[in-house]
Amino acid sequence: MNSYYKQKQIIARVDKKGNIIGQIEKWEAHRKGILHKALTVALMYKDYYIIQHRKHVAFDGVFDITSSSHQLYINGKLQTTLEATYQCLKREWGITKKNLLYVPKNLGAVYYKAKDKKSIFTEHEVCEILVSEIKKLPIPVFDFAYGFSLVKKEELLNKKSRVYENLAPWVIETIKQKML
Repeated sequence: MNSYYKQKQIIARVDKKGNIIGQIEKWEAHRKGILHKALTVALMYKDYYIIQHRKHVAFDGVFDITSSSHQLYINGKLQTTLEATYQCLKREWGITKKNLLYVPKNLGAVYYKAKDKKSIFTEHEVCEILVSEIKKLPIPVFDFAYGFSLVKKEELLNKKSRVYENLAPWVIETIKQKML
């Protein structure tokens, strides 16, 4: 696994309403299932969602929409969700602001808790959901993805589809709350 996952990072502990109640080291939060702040950014290309085939120590191999990460404390100050989104897109897709058709829109947040069946980690998050469109298809950074798929909204929402059964729990919660 790549060295990014070995970095010590401080993220925001939150209550179920998303109010910040403290700080915690990222992997401690995931080992202990402690509620924290996160983000997911869904990118559209034409009429398709870009689905990342996630390569990660937690929830490896699930389908994410398009990338997920955390707002980090840097020099004692918490990144904005937009700053963390741009950083995530650059790291995992090589995408910069100029590659997007518009500034990612924040659709709100979902709360969920899910234990990874393949690791010791639990995701317990208030996850902000953002969406934007991209001008041309990106190539994933293969340190963070096995590949990607383009999926129409109908297939994404179809509970009987191959895509749906492999979606990350935070994406399923986003769908259940009709945010996509």
